[in-house]
Amino acid sequence: MTSPAPPSGDRIAKVIARAGRASRREAERLIAEGRVAVNGRIIDGPALNVTDADRIAVDGTELAPADEPRLWLYHKPAGLVTSARDEKGRRTVFDALPPDLPRVMSVGRLDLTSEGLLLLTNDGALKRRLELPSTGWLRKYRVRVNGRPEDAVFAPLRRGLVLEGEKFQPMIVTLDRQQGANAWITVAIREGRNREVRRAMEHVGLPVNRLIRISYGPFRLNDLKPGEVEEVKARVLRDQLGQGGDAPPRAEAKPKPVRRRR
Repeated sequence: MTSPAPPSGDRIAKVIARAGRASRREAERLIAEGRVAVNGRIIDGPALNVTDADRIAVDGTELAPADEPRLWLYHKPAGLVTSARDEKGRRTVFDALPPDLPRVMSVGRLDLTSEGLLLLTNDGALKRRLELPSTGWLRKYRVRVNGRPEDAVFAPLRRGLVLEGEKFQPMIVTLDRQQGANAWITVAIREGRNREVRRAMEHVGLPVNRLIRISYGPFRLNDLKPGEVEEVKARVLRDQLGQGGDAPPRAEAKPKPVRRRR
């Protein structure tokens, strides 16, 4: 008996995300709320494949054709929330971006008091690809802690921790210098769990009072100033992701400056 051919096209939520209208999860919520129509009919579930021939509308506005995937580097200042909206009314990363930037999504998050490199993209599929642990990219941080640690105190972090039932992969930890009552440390991780670095440091008795992400895989903060944005060249993006996005990262990327926050 011949198996039925798989449906053509892509899932509706994926197409909405690729067009930059919403993340895939947000698109599924929009569908559940009855705000998405395909060929003039409201749909009630995300289990639908669509093709380029289908007309898709969100809140009555037809979906624009998907742009080419693009990636920006953003120096997030401390004090901004990494979310599209905040229930407490706090200022978000997206409130602070240059007005001529297209609609973007963050790759991962930095918490309210953390600062440094945050990747932004207009493409939901690219966002998911860069967030996958299987990508294997290191996230590096400069961390200031309160205390006078000896190198041996970081042994549990290098072995890998289990905190509240959550397993952290081994970290790369380097004690850089002592500065009065504080110490500066460089930490590299591969997963980026919620508040992972802060929780790990607190576990060994070193509360964090400043945390700056300096790189995400091959993409580096370099001399980007707080609030500034730079776009990664399309050629560099293709090189780093490989053909189809499965190749390992190559040499560190140098972004092209295109927009700066004054």
